[in-house]
Amino acid sequence: MPGRGDPAAQAAICPIVDSSSRRTFVTLRGGGLFVVDPTATPIAILAEYDVASVHGNGCGGSEAGGSMFVSSGGGTASNLAEFDLYRFALSGYAAENLANAPAPAVVYSEDLTPERDAHGMAATRHGRYLWVGDRHGNLVEAFEAATGERVATLDLIGADSDDPTPDLMDISPSGNRMFVALRGPNPLSGDPHVATGSTPGLMVIQVERGGAGGVVKGVVRVSNVDAAGVERADPHGVRVRLK
Repeated sequence: MPGRGDPAAQAAICPIVDSSSRRTFVTLRGGGLFVVDPTATPIAILAEYDVASVHGNGCGGSEAGGSMFVSSGGGTASNLAEFDLYRFALSGYAAENLANAPAPAVVYSEDLTPERDAHGMAATRHGRYLWVGDRHGNLVEAFEAATGERVATLDLIGADSDDPTPDLMDISPSGNRMFVALRGPNPLSGDPHVATGSTPGLMVIQVERGGAGGVVKGVVRVSNVDAAGVERADPHGVRVRLK
């Protein structure tokens, strides 16, 4: 099983909390996943999945349409190229369950050339569509949450960036903008072959067709140049909050 007795595999990457705040889906570096109850003291593991069920380097996750969606990506020797999207139930978890239960559904999976790296994810307004970023391909894939159908591929390369490397993302409260963190030329985390970008900052995408498409509106760049003149800025996350 993932984690137990293997600290390298057990290393948590991203926690995705469901809308009830009683289940958190935690991706693991070496593959696999834990579903935990964060309200328990200590935090209780309700379910655990092995690398055959959930591949490594997962990070993106979002609840939509009565399910939890989680990605796994490329970046390490075990899976240099990967774009997987899984659908998990929001109920049925208990410590007495067997491993890998309840089983996730594989919505989409691709690890062929060109290299792929599923990473950030966000649901559009009302949860009808899921946007999943591909850092290596500089793409966003849009899926219909109810059916799992891939409905659009958004190419993020353009006048604002020749290598945006989209990372984590979040939707505006009105649902008309998606904000995407863009990686820098010297990534502080993640394998460089998928996490290196040219324009560290924040990409703003106009959401169109009710969430089934979008158009890049611009990039707000950030910079952190060190004493040697090397750009060290490397945004890795973004979250929209009302004030």
